[in-house]
Amino acid sequence: MNFDDKAKTWDTDPIKRERAFAVAAAIRQRVPLSRGWHALEYGCGTGLLSFDLHAELGQIALADSSPGMLAVLEEKIAAAGLSSHLHPLALDLVTDSPPVGRYDLIYTLMTLHHVADVDRLLRAFRDLLRPGGWLCIADLDREDGSFHGPGFTGHNGFHRAALRVQLLRAGFGEVDFSTCYVMKKATAQGVREYPLFLAVAARP
Repeated sequence: MNFDDKAKTWDTDPIKRERAFAVAAAIRQRVPLSRGWHALEYGCGTGLLSFDLHAELGQIALADSSPGMLAVLEEKIAAAGLSSHLHPLALDLVTDSPPVGRYDLIYTLMTLHHVADVDRLLRAFRDLLRPGGWLCIADLDREDGSFHGPGFTGHNGFHRAALRVQLLRAGFGEVDFSTCYVMKKATAQGVREYPLFLAVAARP
């Protein structure tokens, strides 16, 4: 998927906006957010999720590897007058050196299934969190490959039990899963429903 090409029209999709709103609500329910926290959204795209959460957090770094997405994000931040609060960051934690800062909260939405080396990314998340910090991952439950269709090289969602083991192995404490959204998407087999989970874990 070429995210640069999709960036300018990303926010026009009502499902993407509704999905971000639902995930933000689920994070609020599960995590005691604080305006004193420094947060990192990884794989932020145009920042839909962080725009829903920013009033309840302190400084937020919004990281993505797509220049097109980051360009749209920078325009949105400037238009909203939030440049002292939201900070775009070009970053791929699988290939780049990690940021110097540490965070109280890291969250991702529909990012993990695009990452080949999930274990490496989870370890990077753990290292970037302060002790007691929270990780929230919203992504697809395991599906049959119809979500992206032929040619997709990422993961066809995740089994919750297997991802729990990966998070524990990466050094996180107890992991809690819930269903945060059910996405409807047109496929070659017609409109299908794809549940999204929210995994919440803390760094000991």
